Amino acid sequence: MSKKKLGIGIIGTGFMGKAHAFAYRSALAAFPEIPVPVLRMIADVNVDRAAQAAHQYGFEKSSGNWRDLVNDPSIDVVSITTPNTLHKEMALAAISAGKHVHCEKPLSPTLADSTVMMNAAEAKGIISQVGFNYIKNPMLKIARDMIVGGELGEITGFRGIHAEDYMHDPQSPWTWRLDPSGGPGVVADLGSHIISMARFLLGPIVCVNAEVETVVVQRPKSTGSKTMIPVMVDDIARMLVRFEAGFGGTIEANWVKTGCKMQLGFEIEGSKGALAFTQERLNELKFYKSGNDPRSSGFTTIESGPQHPPYGGFCVAAGHQLGFNDLKTIEIAEFLAAIGGAKPHGPDFREAFEVQKIVEAAIQSSKQQSSRVMVN
Repeated sequence: MSKKKLGIGIIGTGFMGKAHAFAYRSALAAFPEIPVPVLRMIADVNVDRAAQAAHQYGFEKSSGNWRDLVNDPSIDVVSITTPNTLHKEMALAAISAGKHVHCEKPLSPTLADSTVMMNAAEAKGIISQVGFNYIKNPMLKIARDMIVGGELGEITGFRGIHAEDYMHDPQSPWTWRLDPSGGPGVVADLGSHIISMARFLLGPIVCVNAEVETVVVQRPKSTGSKTMIPVMVDDIARMLVRFEAGFGGTIEANWVKTGCKMQLGFEIEGSKGALAFTQERLNELKFYKSGNDPRSSGFTTIESGPQHPPYGGFCVAAGHQLGFNDLKTIEIAEFLAAIGGAKPHGPDFREAFEVQKIVEAAIQSSKQQSSRVMVN
């Protein structure tokens, strides 16, 4: 019996464009039940980069105009991996053309734009997805199951962080990430990941008390340039949050943390136990169970393996580990499965809208000099 085929188009050939291309190429091998992704077109404003990417990743054709991709009748699915300022226009055009849309995070520069995109997708009835791929880790799914199953007892606190150092050097040039027209800085760029993770594990956040700050106040226009451009977005965001379930927590986003490459993680405490995780060791989840013999008590390590689906779709042996691109492949496979009729796992445009509400509440709170802001 022939399987359903889905024509794939990717807009953008940078870091995330490459990650999406890898994921679409790998998804069927790990998830044979999903519709067959057919790599139709990749587009980039740079025609040569688009042509090179098409050759490298196995797309049938390329274009220097993203509208060619959106309007191509052979394409059913559009992945948007461009800077934030372009997300809304591209997504609305793809939705209008009846395409299913995957958009990288943050969904848009503002909550107003996210609202428009969410409403358009839901009105059209298309499947939407947003690139919070870290929550696709089997270890995160186990953690949520343990929390829901009561293994930690009553939750009493959460500490989450996403910190890296790719903006640490004050001589690194000004980039699109620092363009205020693309929204706030690290609170949206990295903060959205740890916010989405907190919501995935523990549910809605209902109020925020935040402080954001700019550490590097100006940057060179380009590498080696003497012309300096003021930085108008945040480098660090620190938030006190309260969850709908009644407990509090902290969230930090930081892209100037010296020596830190990927500190995306959390600690969760409860009346019966605790969990700890870091993306730096993404195949491990630490679990502490209260009441054990104090002579031998401590955190134990839960190691990822075939017993934690969908790990087994990638490797039959425990301890051999999944990586970043595998998490993106899981995300893309679940997206394609939903288009094929399976239950959507998200996160969709509505979930990204909820994350954006918290981002904007943090910015508003900081402007009001640490006033608490309710997330409505």
